[in-house]
Amino acid sequence: MNLKSTWLRTAFWCVWTAVIPLYGGAQIKTDPIQEATLEKVVAYALENQPALRQAEVNQTIVEKTIKGRLADWYPQINFTYNYQRFIELQSSVIGGQVIRFGVDNTSSAQLNATQNLFNRDVLLASNTASTVRMQAEQSTNKTKIATIVDVTKAYYDVLATQQQIEVSQESVVRLERSLKDARSRYESGVSDKTDYQRATIALSNAKTALKSNQELLEYKKKNLKTLMGYPLEQDLPIVSEVSEMEQRIVLDTAGGVSPDNHIDYKILKTQQHLQDANVKYSQWAFVPTVNLFGTYTFNYQNDQLSELYSTRYPYSYVGLSVGLPIFQGGKRVAKVQEQKWTRTQLDVQMEDLTKRLNTEYERTLAAYKSNLFNYQAQKENVELAQEVYDVINLQYKSGVKTYLDVTIAETDLRTTRINYFNALYQVLASKIDVERALGTIN
Repeated sequence: MNLKSTWLRTAFWCVWTAVIPLYGGAQIKTDPIQEATLEKVVAYALENQPALRQAEVNQTIVEKTIKGRLADWYPQINFTYNYQRFIELQSSVIGGQVIRFGVDNTSSAQLNATQNLFNRDVLLASNTASTVRMQAEQSTNKTKIATIVDVTKAYYDVLATQQQIEVSQESVVRLERSLKDARSRYESGVSDKTDYQRATIALSNAKTALKSNQELLEYKKKNLKTLMGYPLEQDLPIVSEVSEMEQRIVLDTAGGVSPDNHIDYKILKTQQHLQDANVKYSQWAFVPTVNLFGTYTFNYQNDQLSELYSTRYPYSYVGLSVGLPIFQGGKRVAKVQEQKWTRTQLDVQMEDLTKRLNTEYERTLAAYKSNLFNYQAQKENVELAQEVYDVINLQYKSGVKTYLDVTIAETDLRTTRINYFNALYQVLASKIDVERALGTIN
């Protein structure tokens, strides 16, 4: 008995260890990202983002629905079994006498087959299957594009905030050094107490700004993780250099916009094709529905239940069914007109969409150029502010400038550098907006 129990436990663990890896492989990917570059972050989001997974599931549902609709083209075979026990047989008066018909027990087994030759519902499914698949795929692609845009912007936002934190940390280091110098100068009688007080205020403000950015960074990281479908409790080490961000700024704006490339244009174009099919579907209501059918039936009758299936009385038939509504009060004509007007409505939407896409491109391009100009100006300002701070700080140590001048220069340097990283983020975000308007995000 012990040997048998040991063998069962061993078999159980073998099966368990074999099943668990297979089960785990079917789960969502949750492996942490070691170096979160933009490419890795976007790739992870395209695999795990909940909205995108829902779109892919919907695409699968559409595929199964199409298969179900197309199955009506195949022969439909059904089997029916019936048993009936008469409590009282049917009676009829013939020649003044009551005659009862039938037997106490009856049973039948029927095999029925039908084949659609023309059915507008099935024909619509056949003609639109590829277009419906395309529509589902385009819907998924639209979700992918939105995911790429949102994740990329959130990624750049995190990077910009990280750089702002570095600026604040460097500013705190400089101000701590300045505070130490101001205190030494005050204690030695070279300067008055106000320099020391100003240095204390400036350092406190810098530390407050640093703490604020650090708290903001935590939120922005969680926002990025949510957009990615990344576990909130796992670390996401963002890895990127300023030089790499600067290299991504370049955008070719010479080609201009082409609405055919935009996903919204493609989706509306697909809707037009489907609506054309709906117009034909309404017109097919004037065409008869035609199908073949055949039936084979086994009948069993006997007064004794035990002898019911001893003798069978089969019969069978085949036929052709044609159905055509003659008059429906003008319903079919009205339906055709309704579908045609719906098609016209889509044409109007297409004209409006084309104009809006061109306007959106001009808006995003203007924003990109404006942000690019601001970025270039801020980049130059950083160099000037650094040079001004170095000179004034040296002059202060030499007794030429007051500490107020140093404080102003330090504030200008910190503000200019923060503005530079904000401008860098804005130009990168506006660039991806332009790419979405162009329809070049794949």
